[in-house]
Amino acid sequence: MVKTTIGVEGMMCAKCEAHMTNAIQENFKVKKVVCSHTDKKAVVVSKDAIDEQKMNETVTGVGYKMTSFKSEPYEKKGLFSFGK
Repeated sequence: MVKTTIGVEGMMCAKCEAHMTNAIQENFKVKKVVCSHTDKKAVVVSKDAIDEQKMNETVTGVGYKMTSFKSEPYEKKGLFSFGK
């Protein structure tokens, strides 16, 4: 699993977050997407790595600007992993 954090400039409200989430889900095979207009980012969890160029095209295609792109391995934390 891969966690990709994308900096997104231009989201102003919850509708913007939903718009960005839908665009990502329609263009990539993802497990989870969380967009935040207050943090100015989108966090995507996917099975495979996401192509940075395609993500940039997706973000700009819906009217926003991608300001950063960072991928890292993701391990799902279980219910009983607290404190480990």
